Parts: sequence; structure tokens; C-alpha cells
Amino acid sequence: MPVQRLNHAVLYVRDVERSVAFYREALGFEVVMSMRGAAFLQAEGSANDHDLGLFEVGEQAGPSPAGRSTVGLYHLAWEVDTLEELRRVAAKLGELGALVGASDHSTTKALYAKDPDGLEFEVSWLVPAALITEEVLEARASIRPLDLAAEIERYGATTRGGVGVSFA
Repeated sequence: MPVQRLNHAVLYVRDVERSVAFYREALGFEVVMSMRGAAFLQAEGSANDHDLGLFEVGEQAGPSPAGRSTVGLYHLAWEVDTLEELRRVAAKLGELGALVGASDHSTTKALYAKDPDGLEFEVSWLVPAALITEEVLEARASIRPLDLAAEIERYGATTRGGVGVSFA
């Protein structure tokens, strides 16, 4: 059987307590287990044992050079189920000074943010498969700034996002 989905991610951070506080406030994650220098967090409603692991490496750690001078992970992406939730997360990330961008990828509406260590992550909503038209598919050829109000007008604030949008 092929891989089904990403179960969890693990990040090296400078200060576990600071990172836990950020992910709790920004995304509503809750600590399910912790020990000295490590914490395991779970997203609300998740069936995973944990969705995010954090390991402390200390304040002396430099920024990740991935993508600038080395290969490495660019970002993680978490999915929300409605555009209303995406709007709420956008407001919270903005309030925290963490929001660094918002893009319309046609089939995906995405926010980009950075955690206290400068690690980038995405929070996105996927257009439900039943609402993907030929026009929506063709629009994937370009990335546009996200107009969240217009997307809510188009799809509705409480429309449940799609799972596993096909890019075929």
C-alpha cells in the first residue's frame, strides 16, 4: 500500500517553551507529551499520536541555511477545513507578526508564516474537488496574491475544503 499522508513533522528549535507557546497560540496545537528539551504537539481534532515534535538545540543555533546555501526542507503545510478558519488563522498570524505572505494557487488558498526561529510554514484550504472547474485548473499556471474576502464570497466561509485535490 502506498504512503497515505504525512503523520507528523519534527523541528529543531532554539527554545522549546517559546516554540510550544507560539504553535499553541498561532495554530491551537496542544502538548500531548513533553520532557526536558522536547515537546510533542497535536492539532485539535487530529487522530495522530502527535502532529509536531520539537527538539531544543539552544539559543546559540544559527538560522537554517536551507534554500540559500544548502538543500533542505522549505516548509511544512497544514490544512484547515474552511475559509472561515483560514481567515481566523490569518488574523492570529498577523497579530503575532508571523504572517509573511498569502497566495492563491487556484486549487489551494495559502498563508505563509514564520515561527520564532524563522522556520516557514503554510496553512492552506483546498478547493473541494466538486467545485474545481476547468477555469480553476487552468489558473494553476500562475500564483496570485490571495484575496480571502473574494474567495469567501466565491466558495462560502463554511464550505469544507477538499481532501487530496488531484493535479492530473
